[in-house]
Amino acid sequence: MKPPPFEYVAPASLEEAIAVLAEHGDEAKALAGGQSLVPLLAFRLAAPSVLVDLNRLGGLDHLRTDGDRLVIGALARQRAVERLPGLRRRCAMLAEAVAQVGHVAIRNRGTVGGSLAHADPAAEWPALALALDGECQVAGPKGTRVVPVEELLVSYFTTTLEPDELICELRLTLPGGRVGSTFVELARRHGDFAIVGVGALLGLGQDGSVARSRLALIGVGERAVRARRAEALLEGERPTDELLGEAAAAVEEAISPTSDLHGSATYRRQVARVLTRRALAVARARAEGKEDRPDGQA
Repeated sequence: MKPPPFEYVAPASLEEAIAVLAEHGDEAKALAGGQSLVPLLAFRLAAPSVLVDLNRLGGLDHLRTDGDRLVIGALARQRAVERLPGLRRRCAMLAEAVAQVGHVAIRNRGTVGGSLAHADPAAEWPALALALDGECQVAGPKGTRVVPVEELLVSYFTTTLEPDELICELRLTLPGGRVGSTFVELARRHGDFAIVGVGALLGLGQDGSVARSRLALIGVGERAVRARRAEALLEGERPTDELLGEAAAAVEEAISPTSDLHGSATYRRQVARVLTRRALAVARARAEGKEDRPDGQA
């Protein structure tokens, strides 16, 4: 299929891009990597009258570590993040999740900011940003503002961004100390969106108890979610097998999956529990220095 006709605009600056978006409002769509938008155009699920190509904008493809922060420009390609030296050592969850985004060709073009703005509830980046206390720098006609990712995500393909605003940068907090993490997901085949995915992170104190925990899930509702009650169960306690099982069961309070052709809501709930238990076990082993690889991905 072919997309409906549209006007193509390729601004040379961020200010120009925002001005075009402000002029056309909901009739305009921003194009970054195009890995989500182009298929929607082809199937005519999106029909903007103006397409604003952001790829000529300078200064938005940066990627750097700044102390305990990973700073990612909105136009940074996902493949660049995947290939960042030392990423797996600093945060295995991040490295493993990005490697499961589509195929290499998709990661070569797809952008981090585009994935966040698209807000697909089965996409990895929203969950990573939630788990790593992400915040976005957003630019619009009134200037810039900082938006926690928790406040950015609303529902299916919906964010709090105004039609004339663009994500410029994502800032993630990288864990330190005795920390282990992983990202596991179940998909019909390699490259497909996850039916369910779980990112888990455990930081251990000197006495071996859990000082910090993060659990983020995808494919389990209208947006990526943090399982905060499960995190609270873990923190301050020793990560025994029994406790990990209790935390895995507690994720059900944070999720609200629906049934579709890939699985029923009941099935997704069961998968969420199993993957959470598996992810927590890997995170614990890595934090304790006992294992460096996941015990198999579903």
